[in-house]
Amino acid sequence: MRGALLNLRRTGLLLGLALAGAAGGCTRAPAPPSLPHHHEHHPPHGGTPVVLGDEAYHMELVRDPAAGTLQAFILDGEMENFVRSAMPSFEITASVGGVRRSLVLGAVANPATGETVGDTSLFQGQADWLRSTPEFEGTIGSVTVRGTTFANVAFNFPKGNDTD
Repeated sequence: MRGALLNLRRTGLLLGLALAGAAGGCTRAPAPPSLPHHHEHHPPHGGTPVVLGDEAYHMELVRDPAAGTLQAFILDGEMENFVRSAMPSFEITASVGGVRRSLVLGAVANPATGETVGDTSLFQGQADWLRSTPEFEGTIGSVTVRGTTFANVAFNFPKGNDTD
């Protein structure tokens, strides 16, 4: 009986080693090719993303209908960091119900961040039509960021122009 028990243990041990070796030598099927990376940008204020250039920079537009204001934040290409500009202002032309409207956004100083007019990432404009206009086609006339000028940048508000 003792010999039979010893043989049973040996057989179990050998079987266990064989299975472990077989499992270690198995190869898995290759992983399926991954889908193309979908590059997304998330505006930090939940606003409308507008690409400047070939994603060199972004502008985030945020409308406050109660105040009738539109803010524009200049951000890096990933919409993660604010980028300051020396511009005193810039203009957006909007098509509202077939009528062309102009909106000038001026530089906004922020003592909390040390930003000043002439060195800021925030611009703001006010117009009564912004109170009742949740959607419009717009064009940014010209903005300069770190020495690069971007002109005639078309976008839809609130969709933006960022196709990523």
